[in-house]
Amino acid sequence: GKNEYDLLVIGGGSGGLACAKEAAQFGRKVAVLDYVEPSPQGTKWGLGGTCVNVGCIPKKLMHQAALLGSALKDAQHYGWNIAQPLHHTWSVMAQAVQNYVKSLNWGHRVQLQDKKVKYFNMKGSFCDPHTIRGLTKAGKETIITAENIVIATGGRPKYPTHIAGALEYGITSDDLFWLKESPGKTLTPFVFNVSLECAGFLTGIGLDTTVMMRSIPLRGFDQQIASLVTEHMESYGTKFLKRCFPTKVEKLESNRLQVTWKNTDLGTEETDSFDTVMWAVGRAPDTETLNLKTVGMKTNSETGKIIVDASEATSVPHIYAVGDITEGRPELTPTAIAAGKLLARRLFGQSSELMDYDNVPTTVFTPLEYGCVGLSEEAAVQCYGSNNIEVYHAYYKPLEFTVAERDASQCYMKMVCLREGEQRILGLHFIGPNAGEVIQGFALGIKCGATYPQLMKIIGIHPTCAEEITKLHITKRSGLDATVTGC
Repeated sequence: GKNEYDLLVIGGGSGGLACAKEAAQFGRKVAVLDYVEPSPQGTKWGLGGTCVNVGCIPKKLMHQAALLGSALKDAQHYGWNIAQPLHHTWSVMAQAVQNYVKSLNWGHRVQLQDKKVKYFNMKGSFCDPHTIRGLTKAGKETIITAENIVIATGGRPKYPTHIAGALEYGITSDDLFWLKESPGKTLTPFVFNVSLECAGFLTGIGLDTTVMMRSIPLRGFDQQIASLVTEHMESYGTKFLKRCFPTKVEKLESNRLQVTWKNTDLGTEETDSFDTVMWAVGRAPDTETLNLKTVGMKTNSETGKIIVDASEATSVPHIYAVGDITEGRPELTPTAIAAGKLLARRLFGQSSELMDYDNVPTTVFTPLEYGCVGLSEEAAVQCYGSNNIEVYHAYYKPLEFTVAERDASQCYMKMVCLREGEQRILGLHFIGPNAGEVIQGFALGIKCGATYPQLMKIIGIHPTCAEEITKLHITKRSGLDATVTGC
């Protein structure tokens, strides 16, 4: 028989909603199925996915709270009389952030209604390649059929279940943004960008915060910059336990959590107590309830992610996947949105345009922000060889830091270029204030194949931090001092 819907999207996050809304623009009959399984600590949220509820949005707002704290300290140097001591109230910030997130949840529901997209608040699983069994929280079942199905269920934080007490007593980023009371003295073991971002804003609002890292910080990012990020965080007040890994978490009578860890450098076992332990050990694809085996879908056995081709098609005809659930794609909201829209246009709008995953810009919102686009220095060396790349770099001091007497020793930028010919720019890395805003503009040029000589023809906007990129002239190869002096 005829399928009920032209398109059914499983997952109401950034990629899924973008795909559904775009498909509806072509007059197609579209449905979205979304369900949030509560975290092990019982946290749940509304429509919109990770970014809106437990990711980019609340994270950036709490990062902003911390930046305001730093600005208040700076303000005194600029003549403002600020009452001392400064005090931050978690519950006020959390309530404001949570209220804004709830307004976004509501906004997504209204948008789906306006575009005549049917919304099912249900858990979905495959019966066959065109049939989904939807299950409500109360256990009511609905069978939905569709010509095309898009999986966009994203991922959820992993727990290190091999560590005793990790699941019982720890939280993840799924819980942190929805806490009503301050997390207090916090430990975040393992170093993914979310752990550094959260540790950064927790330190910034005055909490005792410790990061435990077994190996390198910010895996997959430029390692020189990653080291500068953690150096700045240490000077900012975040504590780091390097080359350490936790072995157990126990609850004390005081309700505090006692964590035991191994120090691999010293070969010792150490303990300390914390109010909160927030795990950041990466994310796992949310596929458990989808019943993918029924339709014979190919996944990566190691990561659990769905294998897709350049057109986001899975191994099963008429079933597609976008966003964090897919193998080998950047786990970023804007790429999921773009991929979802382009997929809908190919399915229903006679388009053949594929998503281009090269030169995607991104930013890590640590206290001193790190923005980048293109290849890291390590990746460029691996691709082209160290003799075939040129790295231009500079240590600079933001003008805003001068009067406030702020340390700028980690404010740094580097541009990785091909050495021969036109010196095409392969990657740009910037650590400093407003890194996301800076990199977003330069990303256009790099996407369009900009070269070093072309960049040198750009007139900088004075006095800005971004201007320093237009003045990069010292190469790492030269060994000269890369510190910017004066105007």
